[in-house]
Amino acid sequence: QVQLVESGGTSVQAGGSLRLSCAASGITYSVAWFLQARGKEREGVAGIDTGGVSTRYADSVKGRFSIFQISAKNTVYLQVDSLKPEDTAMYYCAAGNWVRRWFLLSAKEYNFWGQGTQVTVSS
Repeated sequence: QVQLVESGGTSVQAGGSLRLSCAASGITYSVAWFLQARGKEREGVAGIDTGGVSTRYADSVKGRFSIFQISAKNTVYLQVDSLKPEDTAMYYCAAGNWVRRWFLLSAKEYNFWGQGTQVTVSS
């Protein structure tokens, strides 16, 4: 069983930056960040494979979001820059077993989910 705990969400003005953290118990997995805006479906925005070799990003966040991990801390981070009001959402991290790069943003690949951390971007 893997437990995931997200942190770092807060309210920020447009153009600002945040670093979200996903702390995982247990062994190393592939990890992705998903966001869900009010009234919309959950969307995968960034994923990193087991071992941290490959990453994948949604087109909407390329160049603004960066996912990386520090294995010694069992933590995966999402650096979010140049925030826009449309980035306002609950951000979730998820972990899955050996997810291939092509599928890193697919929610069905992930067995374990955190409770989420809220990011609110004001204009």
